[in-house]
Amino acid sequence: MQAVDAAFWVVIPASGVGLRFSSTRPKQYWSIDGKTVLEHSIERFVDHDWVNQVIVAIADTDEHFQYLSCAKHPKVMKVQGGETRSHSVMSALCYIEKHAKPHDWVLVHDAVRPCLHQRDLQALLQLRDDPVGGLLAIPVADTLKKASVNNQIHETLSRESLWAAQTPQMFRLALLSEALALAHSTGQTVTDESSALEAMGYHPHLVLAEHPNPKLTYAADLSYIRSLLAIDAEVYSS
Repeated sequence: MQAVDAAFWVVIPASGVGLRFSSTRPKQYWSIDGKTVLEHSIERFVDHDWVNQVIVAIADTDEHFQYLSCAKHPKVMKVQGGETRSHSVMSALCYIEKHAKPHDWVLVHDAVRPCLHQRDLQALLQLRDDPVGGLLAIPVADTLKKASVNNQIHETLSRESLWAAQTPQMFRLALLSEALALAHSTGQTVTDESSALEAMGYHPHLVLAEHPNPKLTYAADLSYIRSLLAIDAEVYSS
């Protein structure tokens, strides 16, 4: 299956409310250097010629997206998100299926992961001739502790061969749709797209992310992400 036969679609689930962020606004709408986190994330894709469209899944109660400059970009399409990440992705896939081919590629990217480096994105795209796909990830460096119910250490886990999953996660449209639909029908909880494919017996590729690609989870993460975006802006402007 050749890359020239497949289009590339980007899905950004952005209907979360960010309960751990301690803010009156969803964390994807927090501003960094005059742009929201969501805008930074969308900009990582929207101006690439190879990107067919960026589909953003937002909550039906969202009062912020319509005011973003990128909301009017011809490549950006809004769809209604769902209760969970996987439901939001499924909503976007339903839209894509009306306009795409089954073997087209879908890249699912976190709305609050705005520091994606273009070299890592290009590394992921090297899987474009693969029948399944894969995701950006990094080997686990920290010692892992399993806690008991009262937050005492129950055991220390081996970190050998363990990787921390990131995004984008890139899979064939038909395969991803089938995997998520099966997960929903069987009541399986999937926290990322790869786990849905793994449940079907597939083995997605892990692509090493060589540059920082943090996810905004807590308010304390803002300073680190702000510094990374500043460095990135300086590199591309020089």
